[in-house]
Amino acid sequence: MSKKQRLHPAAIFFTLLKTIKELVFSIGVIGFLAFKDAGLIYFLIGTSVLILAVVVFSALSWYRYTYRLEEGELRIEYGILIRKKRYISKNRIQSIDLTQNIGHRIFKLVKVNIETAGSGVGTEASLKAVKLEMGEALREELKTVQKPIENDERNEGTNYNLPKQKITTKRLFLAGTTSGSIGILFVIMTFLFSELEQFIPDSYYENTFQTIISFSIIIIAVLILALLLILWLLGIAGTMIKFGKFTITKNNEELFITRGLLEKKQTTIPIRRIQAVGIDESILRQPLGYVTVYAEVAGGTIEKGEDFSTILFPIMKKSEVDGFLNKFLPDYVSNRNDLIGLPENAKTFYIIRSTILLLIALIAMLFFIPQFIWVPTILLLICLYMGLLRYKDAGFRIDHEQLTLRYRVINRKTIILFHKRIQSFEKKQHMIQKNASLATIKTSIVSKFGTGKHYKIKDLAVEDIMELTSWYSYRD
Repeated sequence: MSKKQRLHPAAIFFTLLKTIKELVFSIGVIGFLAFKDAGLIYFLIGTSVLILAVVVFSALSWYRYTYRLEEGELRIEYGILIRKKRYISKNRIQSIDLTQNIGHRIFKLVKVNIETAGSGVGTEASLKAVKLEMGEALREELKTVQKPIENDERNEGTNYNLPKQKITTKRLFLAGTTSGSIGILFVIMTFLFSELEQFIPDSYYENTFQTIISFSIIIIAVLILALLLILWLLGIAGTMIKFGKFTITKNNEELFITRGLLEKKQTTIPIRRIQAVGIDESILRQPLGYVTVYAEVAGGTIEKGEDFSTILFPIMKKSEVDGFLNKFLPDYVSNRNDLIGLPENAKTFYIIRSTILLLIALIAMLFFIPQFIWVPTILLLICLYMGLLRYKDAGFRIDHEQLTLRYRVINRKTIILFHKRIQSFEKKQHMIQKNASLATIKTSIVSKFGTGKHYKIKDLAVEDIMELTSWYSYRD
């Protein structure tokens, strides 16, 4: 690989497809205006010229893009008019991820994403399309670790005898049904509709409105339930596609995660980069006893569609967490069921913060539109319950160099981290808290793409915060 290599010619197609996808909305708007003013011929000519230019650009970009391994560096040269060179030292590389979408699988290719400590929001380097064997060889050459993950059918049956755990179809379906993604999909649909409504004639709104009001309440309720059911099914499908065939494997000091049905993604996580391990219990999953285990990893990147935290396992029984951590991250096993909670007088603060806005809305509606007073009343009761949950769940525990924090916004989160990973420790106390002998703490660690991740627990007892402060200030 010391000679200059080019990407697979399929990279031309991938670049072309991506560019057209980014331009399709603009082309659609231009097309609408062209049809509106009877300028179809000009629209077709302009579209043809644009597509031709994109094809030429994609081909030239592929031809001018070369890479090679030389003297412990990955050397990349690219650029059509302005030639650019990027040298990535082997010692700077944090992880190498291999991704296969449907197009890659057809041509038996792989996309290689290379991350360094200073990658920022994007990857340090991305080889869009190389042969699968070349991608594996690059990973082995740059990382010099044993490859534990079976990448295709050729490796089936190979026993690497490494700690490994896969998700079952039953658990994957349960993860989809309890993902809570229905709300996210509803917001996305609302946004898309708001963007497209300017192109929809006003008469369409009038006809639709007249049709809806002609329906009975029962039919309207059925339509709403059908829409929610469709969104729920889409959420299940999205989760199963994203986390299908999820497998985590440990090899020496690295974790390897493979997931995805349509787009197969392989992620490498050096254990030394893990800053904290979290256990997430959503409102839907907590009563069923299921959790999600994730990690905060220093450095890395945020790619389109990726989470800010790295999922170590999408869903498992709460009782299975310690066994999972013992297998993959034994240092992060903690006594999470014996935390120091909040004092009794902190309950009032949590209730007030959770209900004050709804209480004001309730009073306002009582004067102006009392017939709808039931709406803020129901929301007030929900927020009151959430405030009590936040008070009940908050707490901490110190075990030598290990710190366990628990808090809740909507989901209950338990964070396990170590003294050496904490970048800053902050105590805040306003006047009312001071009179009640309470205060707030905030700890910060380095998270994905180099930014800080913050964990805050409000209204701890002052004596408990003094214990935390002494623990953090202590140095061996």
